[in-house]
Amino acid sequence: MKKASNDSLSKFISFILRHHPEAAYVQLDKHGWADVDQLILGINKNGKKINRDILEEIVRTDNKQRYSFNEDKTLIRANQGHSVPVDVELNEQEPPEILYHGTAKRFYENIKVEGLKPMGRLYVHLSKDIETALNVGKRHGKPVVLKVFSGSMYQDGQIFYLSENGVWLTKKVGIKYIEQINI
Repeated sequence: MKKASNDSLSKFISFILRHHPEAAYVQLDKHGWADVDQLILGINKNGKKINRDILEEIVRTDNKQRYSFNEDKTLIRANQGHSVPVDVELNEQEPPEILYHGTAKRFYENIKVEGLKPMGRLYVHLSKDIETALNVGKRHGKPVVLKVFSGSMYQDGQIFYLSENGVWLTKKVGIKYIEQINI
């Protein structure tokens, strides 16, 4: 299968496992797991061609490491980014002193007033480096990168989680913990 086709399938799988499991006639359990065979069947019912080998290749080669299998590869889930309520069994972790958030310039005025909120997701997503945050921001328009004083937030009682693919997650970021950086 071509790389472009796998990219398209990966985006569709992300859509299913994060936001709309019903699009592939699957159900997520309370921890976000979906049955692999049902997922493959549901994707094929949507006119897309996938089998277990293709799915395993997508999971293995996804540059953002969006997905995880359980030990025997009978279940799959998205590692984070859900808009549907699931508990992906994240463990609380102390973050580094500084994390970064990439967004579009058009959102920055609102962020300066309200801070960072999860919007349609369960958590605010934070990156450990400027480059990743910049790439995220570019997906939404002219990018803005924000420095987040996560160490101070943690000391003030804010809870942080680290997802399987290295994305830091928290429920919100108050304006006093945010500083725009020049890129």
